[in-house]
Amino acid sequence: MNESQQPERSISKVVIQLMKGVLYQERQADLWGDLLILQGAVRDYLAVIGLALIIDETEGYAFLRQASDEGDAAEETADMPRLISRRSLSYPLSLLCVLLRRKLAELDAEGGETRLILSRNQVVDMMRVFMPEGKNEARTVDQINTQIRKAMELGFLRKMSGDETRFEVRRIIKALVDADWLKDLDQRLTEYKAYADENS
Repeated sequence: MNESQQPERSISKVVIQLMKGVLYQERQADLWGDLLILQGAVRDYLAVIGLALIIDETEGYAFLRQASDEGDAAEETADMPRLISRRSLSYPLSLLCVLLRRKLAELDAEGGETRLILSRNQVVDMMRVFMPEGKNEARTVDQINTQIRKAMELGFLRKMSGDETRFEVRRIIKALVDADWLKDLDQRLTEYKAYADENS
């Protein structure tokens, strides 16, 4: 392979990884380095197919969004077919995401530790307050465990290796629950509590 083909190959590798999902600095250091060096070319390549590159260098992750979801590019790409489907989150899953994001904000405010590790019991206790009250406690715990699995599938939680009962909260959750959401957090949690009370 000659030198002129090398950047194209690197761009292709980065784009393919981004199309598969989130690119993490800690897991894919070589691709992350290529992304930072070639991000202009990667952005140009993705813009042709209506995608926007989102990079958070501080937190060490990058992912793709539909360009029509981004402010300035929205008009230009509004008539393009969607490559990235939108997912609406159920009440319990959105509640879990908001609570995890709040815990992450608390950790960041304290300073020091950068990884948030929670036990399954901590997550269950956090959510139980906002879940509709039922007579069957085991069923409530099963419902919360289902939401934990969904959060793992979406990449917001990662099971700690060798320990089925502990999870790392992935910082990508900050992209879903942003600072504006966080400002309104108390109001949202009040709404979630009211929803739980109505459905109990």
